[in-house]
Amino acid sequence: MSKSEKKNQARAPKTQTFGAEAFETSDKTVIRWLGNAGTFINSKGTCIMIDPLLEGFDLPLLIDMPILSENVPHLDGVFVTHCDNDHFSRVTCKKLANVCKEYHAPHYVSELMNEEKLSGFGHDIGEAFEVGTIKVTLTPADHAWQNEKKKYARVFKFEDYCGFWLETPDGNIWLPGDSRLLPEHLEMPIPDAIIFDFSNNSWHIGLQGAVRLANAYPSTPLLLSHWGSVDAPYMDAFNADPNDLYGHVENPERIYVLAPGEAFTLTRLN
Repeated sequence: MSKSEKKNQARAPKTQTFGAEAFETSDKTVIRWLGNAGTFINSKGTCIMIDPLLEGFDLPLLIDMPILSENVPHLDGVFVTHCDNDHFSRVTCKKLANVCKEYHAPHYVSELMNEEKLSGFGHDIGEAFEVGTIKVTLTPADHAWQNEKKKYARVFKFEDYCGFWLETPDGNIWLPGDSRLLPEHLEMPIPDAIIFDFSNNSWHIGLQGAVRLANAYPSTPLLLSHWGSVDAPYMDAFNADPNDLYGHVENPERIYVLAPGEAFTLTRLN
C-alpha cells in the first residue's frame, strides 16, 4: 500500500476512563474495550482482562488508555490469545502481576509468561477451565504469520494461537482472536456478544470474512476491536474502518463502535 493510497485512519471515539469502581461486584456482566485488542470484563465481580496492552507498546498510539496498570485494583485472571506484542504485552502483564491471580494462554505463550516469572497456565485448543463465575474454552485461530518471515527460527504452530469462548451467568461472549476465517468460526453456538476484530489483513479475518462471520450470527452484538488505536496508517492490521461494515452486515444497529473504556452490559439474546 502506497502512502498516496492511505493517508487517514479511522480513529476510536474519545477514551472514557474508569477506575476501581469498575471492578466492584454487581448483578451484571459488563464488557469494556481497552483499546487495541484488549478487553476488560467484570462478570458479577469476577474480573478478567484479555490481551491487555496498557503500556509499553513499540508504536505510537492514537488513544489514551482507559486505565493504567498501576490503577488496576485486582484481577482474577488475564487471558492472552497469542504472542504478538500488541496482545501479549510483557510490560503490562508484569505490571499487573501483583494484582492478578493467574494468567492463561496457549502452551507456547504460557512458556513465555513463565520466563517472565508470571503464573502462566497453558491450554490446548478446545480445553476448558474456570475462573470465578466464568467458564472459558479456547477456540481455534489461524494466525501463524511469523512462518512467512525468515527472521524467526522457530516454526510457529496452529495451536500457538487461540480465541476465547466465555460462558458467564449473563450470556456467552466470544473473542475469536486474530485469525483468518475458519469453517469452525461459522459453526459456533450463537454468542450473546462477539469481540469483533475486522482488520483487513491477510493474517486477520479481512473485511469479507468479517462480514461472513457477522452474518452467521445475525442477531449478535458486534463490539468492534483491534482498530482505531495505533498510529500506523500504512499497516493494514491496525486500519479497519467501521464504516466499511455498514451496508454489508445484517441488522447494522448491532455494530457497536465503543470508545475505549465505555461500558457495554451483556444480555442474553434468548
